[in-house]
Amino acid sequence: MSRLESQKRRKLVGRTVLYGAITAALYAAFFYRPDLVAEYFARGGYYAMFPIATVFIVSFAHGAFSSNLWSVLGIHAETKHTAERPQVTAPRPAQRPRPRLRMSV
Repeated sequence: MSRLESQKRRKLVGRTVLYGAITAALYAAFFYRPDLVAEYFARGGYYAMFPIATVFIVSFAHGAFSSNLWSVLGIHAETKHTAERPQVTAPRPAQRPRPRLRMSV
């Protein structure tokens, strides 16, 4: 493993630990005092933004953690190689004249 790869891996592991700690802290905060969280979320007015902001923050932190964790484990999504497959297009059928409505009185 080269020095550059080692630095990238160490940085990736560091980000994984950071986002994992943030995610764990957020979940712990919500489960430690659920009554306080429910009280603030139910107040209304400007407090109505709290549940929405909370969902975005937890979703971002958890998503970043899980993405970095999969990368640390060496599991990556399969990439499509479109250049290897020839593009085959079917010939277009002959165009027929459009039917016209004919009315007579």
